[in-house]
Amino acid sequence: MNITVTQLTDQLLVSYAKVGGINHLDGKNLPSKNAIGAICMDLLHLLFPGFFNEKTLHSSELKVEMVSLMDSVLGRLQDEISKSLEYAPPEGLSKKELGPYARKLTLDFLENLPRIREVLRTDAEAAYNGDPAARSPEEVIVAYPFVEAIAVQRLAHELYLRKVTLIPRIMTEWAHTRSGMDLHPGARIGSHFFVDHCTGTVVGETCIIGNQVKIYHGVTLGAKSTSGGQQLRNVKRHPTIEDHVTIYPGATILGGETVIGAGSTIGGNVFLTTSVPPNSLVVFEGVTVKVTSKAERIRPGADFQI
Repeated sequence: MNITVTQLTDQLLVSYAKVGGINHLDGKNLPSKNAIGAICMDLLHLLFPGFFNEKTLHSSELKVEMVSLMDSVLGRLQDEISKSLEYAPPEGLSKKELGPYARKLTLDFLENLPRIREVLRTDAEAAYNGDPAARSPEEVIVAYPFVEAIAVQRLAHELYLRKVTLIPRIMTEWAHTRSGMDLHPGARIGSHFFVDHCTGTVVGETCIIGNQVKIYHGVTLGAKSTSGGQQLRNVKRHPTIEDHVTIYPGATILGGETVIGAGSTIGGNVFLTTSVPPNSLVVFEGVTVKVTSKAERIRPGADFQI
């Protein structure tokens, strides 16, 4: 006997009643993943005018186009932030105050777009200058998944700093699915940042990355252990990478107390849970990791090639 659609649905309803924890019924309206993905795409249009458009964007039309797009983003993002505030209301804020506060947060966020563009310009420069395969700065912005990933992370970081829940992580996971790179919105990332190839690179929530840092694919900047679960929330679990550091493919650097000193180079597939001083060269020799001064191993200013 063929089972009917009604019977299939009844079986699923029984599951809803028995299996809790993955239902969200009769609760607050959560931010929409689809809506936030669409907002991220429109924010990219605002940040990189003319690069993500289907047709040529002329300077004579720029203001009209941007006013329309900004108004649309403002309204839709405010709606999603309102949902976030209803889900996790800030302490001391009444229900009546949530709407105006969502408006304020949204305007404050959008007001930071020019400043974010300034930092993204340095990221695009680092990508172009750091990759001889790049034929033009335009190719970097149009074709490199890194650009979308770091742009969305820098946007999400602004909302993360303002303690907006759910939305920042939805944003960076949207970028993660498109780029293959997992940049947590909580990570603090300096200027002139570049991740070549992107795929498989993970940067944890409490990671601090300085200026002029270059990372390759498959790098993990993670925690030594998460066995403590929620007790580790707000504890620095991820490493600090100082200025002018290069990290080659497959390297794993773990721990909140781990500091990679400025000017260091971390070789491929190295596993580190301890700090290294500035200007170190860290490579595998045999089956062990060896840390030496770069001055002892390579001429000043030289770097590995890949």
